[in-house]
Amino acid sequence: MNICVFGLGYVGSVSAACLAARGHRVVGVDPNAAKVDAINEGRSPIVERGLDELIREGRTAGTLRATTDPAEAGGDADVLMICVGTPSDATGIHDFTFLDRVCADIGAVLCDARHFKVVVVRSTLLPGTLEQRIVPHLTRASGKQRDRDFGVATNPEFLREGSAVDDFNHPPFTVIGSRDARTSETVACLYAGMAAPVFHTDPDSASMVKYASNAFHGLKVAFANEMGLLCKQAGLDGTQVMEIFCRDQALNISAKYLRPGFAFGGSCLPKDLRALLHAARHADLQLPVLEAILPSNRLHIQRVVDLVLSRPGRARVGVLGLTFKPGTDDLRESPMVQLVETLSGKGLPVRIWDPNVALSRLMGGNKAFIEQVLPHISAMMCDSMEEVAAGSDVVVVSHGMPDGGVKLNSLLREGQLLIDLVKLPASATSLATGGPAYQGVCW
Repeated sequence: MNICVFGLGYVGSVSAACLAARGHRVVGVDPNAAKVDAINEGRSPIVERGLDELIREGRTAGTLRATTDPAEAGGDADVLMICVGTPSDATGIHDFTFLDRVCADIGAVLCDARHFKVVVVRSTLLPGTLEQRIVPHLTRASGKQRDRDFGVATNPEFLREGSAVDDFNHPPFTVIGSRDARTSETVACLYAGMAAPVFHTDPDSASMVKYASNAFHGLKVAFANEMGLLCKQAGLDGTQVMEIFCRDQALNISAKYLRPGFAFGGSCLPKDLRALLHAARHADLQLPVLEAILPSNRLHIQRVVDLVLSRPGRARVGVLGLTFKPGTDDLRESPMVQLVETLSGKGLPVRIWDPNVALSRLMGGNKAFIEQVLPHISAMMCDSMEEVAAGSDVVVVSHGMPDGGVKLNSLLREGQLLIDLVKLPASATSLATGGPAYQGVCW
């Protein structure tokens, strides 16, 4: 395809050269004449391993060139790719100066276009920016209609400085956000043949994947540094500890625990976090990442409390699942126990059903914990899901249902509120008219 890349900074230069190497015909556009001259002379305008060679090969093959003239570059293009910077100040507010300027240039190109063009946003943008800023700007400047005369998609980049060429050619995945199938397929063609999955989603979700990735990367660095400080204080080699830690790819370095849901609990995680923080305080260490975990967990529980209390009157609450996770009878530090304790303490009647909890079989620390936290739990327990559903105004589901929630769906009625902490299948949420109201905790 014919591709016009707007912005020849880091992302734009790498994207232009790599797309040209894949056989596309690429024209880079930038108001900085020095960047344009560098590419036309076969040199990279930035320092990046392997990029000089790619640009030189693109110039030799005639698949890559650059210009300062947007109209001349974009006239024949099938794809208009935005790769300009979106810097932010210390508060996080974006500076859209470069983005607005490029949208005006692209709008002028679209105004004169005689065929359908696709605008691809590679720049990092917060969700909402495409619909609230870019699309209106393009529509006003071009006088054309989105999805009829031109398409718009977000296609976030995942390029690391120092390995950007390799990252472009060997991505973990490609994310394309668009509401128009023709546009999505056009963008996918840019990367045809790459051995990586392609995810088609809406524009805002695509944008958020980039932010989630960068936030997690920052979190990992901060976590490793804080663990290193703790190790040093204890006279240990933090590098060795984290190297062994990373060998566990079933839980530690994996998708486990990275699914939105409810708070964590159990006999290990809260206790061990408290112990680490106690050791840190004793050593006069500040570990803000580790210190934030338990308060964040408590806030997640409080959000559900607030959701229940938002119901008018003295709502009767039904709880399906009391243990800290399915498949166990362990109630120690279960977030559901904390939820029940808080709600009952505020005078709300609570009914509970958990097939794994038989009070007569509880023993040891498990029994001592629940007798201390919920001394009247025996009066709350029910023998069936039907009993809980029938006597509740609000039903809180904390464990997945073996049948996907089909039975629960048949038990709920109009006027009830279903609070879903596990993301039940859509067929079980009764969103149709006449069913209960539905609230997911993270969705």
